[in-house]
Amino acid sequence: MRPSGEDELVLHNNLKRLRAERGLSQAALAELVGVSRNTISSIETGQYTPTAKLALVLCVALDQKFEDVFYF
Repeated sequence: MRPSGEDELVLHNNLKRLRAERGLSQAALAELVGVSRNTISSIETGQYTPTAKLALVLCVALDQKFEDVFYF
């Protein structure tokens, strides 16, 4: 259990910018990686943190290194 008042580690991302630079819609990227468009939207807005596996699949789909897509 986490001690009271301890900060959570937040994973930020450049997903929206990188997706747009490649001319991909949220729906197109979602189809490429096998998730819903809503999942992509939620990741882009920080409402959902992807699993490690999904984060890596997104990096491969965007042809980017992990650290170019996600950061703390």
